[in-house]
Amino acid sequence: MPSTTLSPTSRTSIGRGRNRMVEDRAALHELLADALVAHLGVTVERDGASHPLVLPTAYAVDLDGPDRDGTLYLHGSVAAGWLRASTDRTVCVTVTELDGLVAGRSAFHHSMNYRSAVVIGRARLVDDAEERQHALDLIVDHMIPGRSATLRPSTRKELVATAVLAVPLHEASMKARAGGPVDEPSDVEAGVWGGHIPLRRVAGRPVPDADSSGPVPADVVGRAAAL
Repeated sequence: MPSTTLSPTSRTSIGRGRNRMVEDRAALHELLADALVAHLGVTVERDGASHPLVLPTAYAVDLDGPDRDGTLYLHGSVAAGWLRASTDRTVCVTVTELDGLVAGRSAFHHSMNYRSAVVIGRARLVDDAEERQHALDLIVDHMIPGRSATLRPSTRKELVATAVLAVPLHEASMKARAGGPVDEPSDVEAGVWGGHIPLRRVAGRPVPDADSSGPVPADVVGRAAAL
């Protein structure tokens, strides 16, 4: 049965800042739909020593995917060392959206408004051709909804060079902050200004490539308008 709450294990249970803990799994789904970049953390080995590595990557989500509570798909290259280090290993994936800058009445109470998720799980290399194509289509459509249906099929060379990792969405936690600063009463009484600066992502007008022809496709126009 799918989980409806977050932090199902001790590894994703929130300790500090529990007042900002988000327990509804639907909020995680909303964040993953809004954000565009994930960061994957993994331990790699080089020259006989191991060290942590965190890298940004494109991603997509299939809530009905084959993994427990849905599947988080991560895009990679078959030549990437981090991909080999992640396969059949436990990884940590984080996704963050910055929603505002909080200006407190003291340095201590400056903060940020955000939504942030942590997903921990055993990553598997997607080697089934049908699932991998599905995942790649989802990743393209996460960037620009509906785009994959307008593109030519990937060539064998392109598919051989591209890899997809899958991580279960089961083991996850989320925190969020919104609103203004939480200042000391004495600072408020002193009359110093406090508040927050909302932030949002804004897209510019699509810029055609030098060799492009015809009007800007509807999927591109729609995506730019939605951001």
